[in-house]
Amino acid sequence: MKRIRDYGIRIGKGRPGPHNKITDVLGVTVGHATIKEGDVQTGVTAIYPHKGNLFKEKVVASSHVINGFGKTQGLLQVQELGAIETPILLTNTLNIGIVCDGLIEYMLEENKEIGVTTGTVNPIIGECNDGYLNDIRGRHVQKHHVFEALEKDTVDFDEGSVGAGTGMTAYGLKGGIGSASRRIRLSDREYTVGVLVLSNFGKLENLLLDGRKIGKWIDQKQKIGETQKQQETEDKGSVIIVLATDAPLSDRQLNRISKRVTVGLARTGSEIGHGSGDIVIAFSTKNLIAHESAKIVTKIECLAEEKLNEFFSGTIEAVEESVINSMITAETTVGRNQHCRVSLREYLDEYENEHK
Repeated sequence: MKRIRDYGIRIGKGRPGPHNKITDVLGVTVGHATIKEGDVQTGVTAIYPHKGNLFKEKVVASSHVINGFGKTQGLLQVQELGAIETPILLTNTLNIGIVCDGLIEYMLEENKEIGVTTGTVNPIIGECNDGYLNDIRGRHVQKHHVFEALEKDTVDFDEGSVGAGTGMTAYGLKGGIGSASRRIRLSDREYTVGVLVLSNFGKLENLLLDGRKIGKWIDQKQKIGETQKQQETEDKGSVIIVLATDAPLSDRQLNRISKRVTVGLARTGSEIGHGSGDIVIAFSTKNLIAHESAKIVTKIECLAEEKLNEFFSGTIEAVEESVINSMITAETTVGRNQHCRVSLREYLDEYENEHK
């Protein structure tokens, strides 16, 4: 599937990694389970911070709530302890409970000591509302879909209308899963920042493509029916942003970087509306935290504070490109009650020809 760079459009000035995805951060993998059956357009996406035992070797982490109209699971403990100990799962709003239960079962199978000789486990689940295209009340995601997403993880994963992104909407067009990365050079060292988004937000007229007002142009083309336009009078919906890096960052530094995500969203046209759930989950793969340690004092490496500017810039660019990739790779979808969301790529060639 062609991504935005395949159209000759380069977002920002930074250098992407080899896949230009979150998985350019070594050890990170992503898997999907997708359900596309008429009125049912939904699924699950799983992000592994690393493929070892996450419960026994946790990653330093943080989260940031841009606008809290969301139903995520597990972020309270992340904010308190600064660590993630499970894969991160994404799905639709009303399937949070089932997906959480599946992830708990997966973790119990992997770690027989949980709840017996040690504490419990903190599953991390993010969600967006795919109810326009999906029969969300049917709660069609089941445990076996959770296990499928967890077992089908890879480095070069699909984007667009897959996994949790199957039924999502972005800027009145088809949204979904998108990703991008940036390399950060500091003296003789190189690091990577990777981003994955689940896009489900925004008004069509606000959509920007590399600073150009493509949303207003698409709106004038009248390919989208009046009924659909009525649903886009407000900027509502949600976006979940998962941010990964291999740089040695503390949870506080990850939180600082997470706050710059807002700038990347704004560059695509987001107004962070009242009814939007915009949430960032961030982690570093550098300093693993042992579940149990005999040491009284542990040491972690941290980047010098004044070196974070490059990470701010890389994150902003990767978020912007991830959102656009989520839309350009998504397929035009007809779902619940014949509701339709059109892919951005159906307009892009004509737009580029008119604006040469």
